[in-house]
Amino acid sequence: MADSDVALSALRRTLLDGQVIPAHPLALTASRRLDERRQAALTRYYCDAGAGGIAVGVHTTQFAIRDRAVGLFEPVLELASRTARDWCRDRRVRPLLIAGVCGDTAQAVDEAAQAVALGYDAALLSMAALRDASNAAMLEHCRHVADVIPVIGFYLQPAVGGRVLDRDFWRGFLDIERVVAIKVAPFDRYRTLDVVSALIHSGRRDVALYTGNDDSIVTDLLTPFAGTGDVPPVHFAGGLLGQWAVWTSRAVELLDCCRAVRRGDTSSNGEALRLLATGTCVTDANAAIFDAAHQFAGCIPGIHEVLRRQGLLAGRWCLDPHEELSPGQMAEIDRVLTTYPSLSDDEFVQEHLDQWLA
Repeated sequence: MADSDVALSALRRTLLDGQVIPAHPLALTASRRLDERRQAALTRYYCDAGAGGIAVGVHTTQFAIRDRAVGLFEPVLELASRTARDWCRDRRVRPLLIAGVCGDTAQAVDEAAQAVALGYDAALLSMAALRDASNAAMLEHCRHVADVIPVIGFYLQPAVGGRVLDRDFWRGFLDIERVVAIKVAPFDRYRTLDVVSALIHSGRRDVALYTGNDDSIVTDLLTPFAGTGDVPPVHFAGGLLGQWAVWTSRAVELLDCCRAVRRGDTSSNGEALRLLATGTCVTDANAAIFDAAHQFAGCIPGIHEVLRRQGLLAGRWCLDPHEELSPGQMAEIDRVLTTYPSLSDDEFVQEHLDQWLA
């Protein structure tokens, strides 16, 4: 837990520097039990790929891990924390550990406390359970969780269970001192701008923006969002993404290139245009993997299928036996893998896979 001023400041600096933060999937056996060996292998993959953080217990990890009959919330968070710390023991830094936190206030505070006990640095706080709550009630909820652990706000798209969060909510959210970042993932430019505008007008420069808009990753990372008057523009520092659960080493390269363009390290507009072209390829690949054609119904199996082909997962199994690829989704995944081989990090994975699985 970042419970001291020094630790909280260090957490803020790391997030503001810009990180690739994959949303950690759940590795299961054919009997739909936790596959600890492959779950640990995924964590090691993200560490070696250069991820600056790992988000566990989020949508990609499957919310059903919290079901009493499943009972995997604490074991999955503990395994990721222990694996990351052990794997990175001899390194100068380890990835940030970010725990997904959801539910009503009692549940969210309890999950936050569990995350703290397991050594997590921050919580990604979903508001989906407070679907009909007022802004005031939601902000009170957020303050209770922030009293326990530093908080990353989460604008989850309504298509997968989120709710509309207006500009007034985000302006009030930014008054909470222990807010350290916001994951912006409404998959909507107007709603994305609501968050950006709230940050600009809050005057805070210690809160990082992270894109969760898997359909516009590069656009978010390259765009300077203009301030007003003497207020400088703000940028998305990095991404906390389900898409970055696959091909993670390539995602690290992509973020590095976007940051270089933002710094003005390139001598022409050519690199920016190349990155924007790459961004359209990433969006097309994401549409196949996330199953945009069927309102993201096959999102998690799609991620699993890519990881299965790389050998990181043994199968596409989800906790819900009915959660599978949608009709035509496999063909779409085949298409984008054939069309965009440069997006994949298959060679990197094959070089290290045996070590990660050991």
